[in-house]
This record gives sequence, structure tokens and C-alpha cells, in this order.
Amino acid sequence: MLVAADKFKGSLTAVQVAERVTTGLRRVVPDLEVETLPVADGGDGTVDAAVAAGFERREVRVAGPLGQEVSAAFALRESTAVVEMAEASGLQRLPAGVFAPLAATTYGSGELLRAALDAGARTIVFGVGGSATTDGGAGMLSALGARFLDAEGEPVPPGGGALAALARADLSGLDRRLASVDLVLASDVDNPLTGPLGAPAVYGPQKGASPNDVAALDAALAHFAKVLESAVGERASEFALAPGAGAAGGIGYGALLLGARFRPGIEVMLDVLGFAPALERASLVITGEGSLDEQTLHGKAPAGVAAAARAAGKEVVAVCGRLALPPAALGRAGIRRAYALTDVEPDVATCIAEAGDILERLAERVGRDFLL
Repeated sequence: MLVAADKFKGSLTAVQVAERVTTGLRRVVPDLEVETLPVADGGDGTVDAAVAAGFERREVRVAGPLGQEVSAAFALRESTAVVEMAEASGLQRLPAGVFAPLAATTYGSGELLRAALDAGARTIVFGVGGSATTDGGAGMLSALGARFLDAEGEPVPPGGGALAALARADLSGLDRRLASVDLVLASDVDNPLTGPLGAPAVYGPQKGASPNDVAALDAALAHFAKVLESAVGERASEFALAPGAGAAGGIGYGALLLGARFRPGIEVMLDVLGFAPALERASLVITGEGSLDEQTLHGKAPAGVAAAARAAGKEVVAVCGRLALPPAALGRAGIRRAYALTDVEPDVATCIAEAGDILERLAERVGRDFLL
């Protein structure tokens, strides 16, 4: 039995999901052998998943999205690091109820990458998602040695909005170690940098951006890419259109400028976490996340787990807080059956507040249905 589920956002971490499912299953089959492999798709929770898989957790002090100092973590095993941009620049780093769509910076994410380089990483999996920022990765690049100057030769202020005043970009001071590192951009979104499907239009409102803010950010990021053409040539504009450039407020664009290669987050993480050998040992796979819905089918962790398991001929069931997919869609994704907390407790508020206990009861149902 392999439990490879993502977090139930706002209720349980991926590690807690695995623990609760295991407890429920063993109430049905006390001596059941269960292997747990908490998973993530590159967004928040990615470092925790890596640590649960045996990576070492490293804590560093970096700049948060508003410039305040925060304690952030990355994960390291031998020469491979897993860096999660949300650790430094995520929405959870903002004070409650506070948004800063024009001013939030990814500078701290660049400091995290630099810390991974300092720790000897030769391969860096850069998981992006859950960001508070829409600065095209300008802050990250600045932390790594780039300079972004206005018409007076002064550094432009932090944040995507300030990029409207950008006159010159100088990338000659970028950390030279980046040239010899395999940087993997791990994301579950493939949006371009700007336009109707770009970072400001699609994700800006989630970060507090008004319609006017969205328009200002879109124009500023387009201007950012145009100015960068003078520094790095036509590839600056090509990268702006590339899949993943718009990830996490455009930090994907900055990563591509650093030479990153884009891969779906869950595929990268399954490789890094050692999913294939664990899958080989399993007779049944349990995956899941907080909400199984249409978004799940587009690169989220349960879909990636189910696809890999189906390719290996293994049966998959899912657990979730809320189920919004019909059986046919689940079947096409490779999921035999899904169990939701709301099947046990119809009140959503209770499901959120008591998710762990209810999940144990749900896992008992899975055990009775599939193990007896």
C-alpha cells in the first residue's frame, strides 16, 4: 500500500494526510504494510514533501515579499536542492488581509536560490506557485546580481509596478555559478508572461490586484521584457511567450532567463521524491488533495500520481475534502474511486475544522472496500 497524497490546503499538510490515512487503514487491517510518500506539485508544501522523503531541511533568513526579514527553508540531499519560492515570496508571508500586488518582490526567492548554491547544489528544483508577487522575477534576478535601473541610473523600486520606469537592465553581474547548475522550473501552470492568459490577468486578482492594477502590471511586465532584449537579445521576448513564463507572477520568466528548463511540477517532484521504486512495491495507491476538481486534471499532484500508477498497471483511489469530478472524469484520470470528507460529514466548516479525524474515518471506508 502506497499513500502518495498532496496537502488538504488550509487543513492538513501532506505529511498529516499520509499519517491520518495510515491510521484509518490500520483500523481495518492492523498489520497492514503502508509506505507513505507525501507529494507536492511545486507549490507551497514542496519543501516539506522533500524533507519527508529524506532531504535535509535548511533554514535561512531572507527578504519576504514586502522586504521584511523572514525565516525560509529549502531542502538538500547530496547535490540536489529543492527550493520553494512560496517559502520566501508566498501569499502566506503577507500579514493577514494585506495584499501588495504592485510592490511585492521575489527578492527573497533569489536569496533562497543563492543559499542553495552556497550549500553546494548542482541541481536545483525550483518549485513555483502560491506567490504574493507579480514582478516577472525581477526581484529574484536582483538578489542574484542583476541590476535594473531607471532613466537616472538609480535602481527601480521593488515590485512589478515599478518596472514601468525601467530604462536599462544589466545581467552581467549574475552569479556565475548559475551557468553550471541544472535549474529546473517546476510548475503546474503553463501561462505566458503577459496578455489575456498572462500572469497579471489570470493570477493578479488572487493577489489583490484591481482591474487597473492588472492593466498596469501587464504593461509593466511587457516593458520589462522589451528592455531585457537590449541586455540578452531576442530570447527575452521568446521567453515571455514560453510555457511557464507566467508562473508565480512571472518568476517563471526570470527563471527561464537564468537558463532553467520548464517541467510540470508533479513530474519533477515524483522523480525527486523516488516515486517510481515506491510504486513498484505497491499493490494499491492512495492519492488525493483538498479539492478534486477540474484544476486537478491539469497538472495537479493527484493527476500526476494517477497517471504514473496507471502506466505501471497499479490501481488508484483518491481521498479529498471536496469532490467535484464525475466518475467518468476520475476514470479518465486513472482514479478508480474517490472518497470525500463531505461523504462522512456534510458540513464543510466541520470538515475543515476536524479534517484529520474525518479523514481517518474515510480511510476506514477505503480499507473496507479495497482491503477486505
